[in-house]
Amino acid sequence: MAQNRGGLFVVMALVLGLGAAFLIFMVLNTARAGRTAGLVPVVVANTDLTYGTKLDQSQLRVVNFPKESVPEGAYSDIDSVLGNTTKVFLAAREAVLSSKLSTIGGGLSMMVRPTLRASSVDVRLASSVSGFIVPGDRVDVLVTVDQQGGGMQEAITKTILQNMEVLAAGPKTQQKEKEDKPSDMQTVTLLVDPVGAEKLANGMHEGKVHLTLRNPEDQDTLTLAAINTRQVLGSSAAPAPAPRVNRGSSRPAVARQQPAPVQPPAVKPEPYKPSVIRGAKKSNEEPANK
Repeated sequence: MAQNRGGLFVVMALVLGLGAAFLIFMVLNTARAGRTAGLVPVVVANTDLTYGTKLDQSQLRVVNFPKESVPEGAYSDIDSVLGNTTKVFLAAREAVLSSKLSTIGGGLSMMVRPTLRASSVDVRLASSVSGFIVPGDRVDVLVTVDQQGGGMQEAITKTILQNMEVLAAGPKTQQKEKEDKPSDMQTVTLLVDPVGAEKLANGMHEGKVHLTLRNPEDQDTLTLAAINTRQVLGSSAAPAPAPRVNRGSSRPAVARQQPAPVQPPAVKPEPYKPSVIRGAKKSNEEPANK
């Protein structure tokens, strides 16, 4: 009888344990369902992506976003964005939106706004704020031209563009000993209008280009006059006039001094000799007091 009671207790304990486990399972499942009911899948970047990147499977993944936090233009399926090209920078875990993608073209052209142009210029690192210019910065463009004039060679510096947006910047490599080694040059791509592109091209052709970095909050443009070497050195004296060159000759004309007029020597008057007439003959005689 005691053995039967022990077995009954064991069976009852098992039944109660199974019932409790089932009850806990149902409670947890209901809670999980309640938590996931407000989440939706969203495609995000799996790593940092630069602009102009053609998306593939390894660069994307799907995460759950709260339904009320899903940004407009988000995708729920990776296949919906494969093959598209990014036209902005995307950080890791950032949602991929339709406004950040382009289905045509790719690369830097996606950053060029309508009516504007992307124009690149090579500058030395020392002339581009030691290489600290990065995409998104604002710069002014200065050109220094050496010119011959006024009997001396002087340099003139002029600000030709102001408040230009930097689209891309990076060190330029040079081929040396079959290896790409960084040089002291930096290639900076600016967003300019067509007239600005012409000014930049002419400045690169005629002189040396320098960039100055602006504060992003400084949007003012100033009217600046060109400055030359004499002004930098603090000299206001005008240079000596250049010698004139005879037409058809490369030698400068030399001014010839006119000789002074030659005065004839003074003629000493002859002494007076009185004339004496004797008969039909006339003769001159020395004065008696000589």
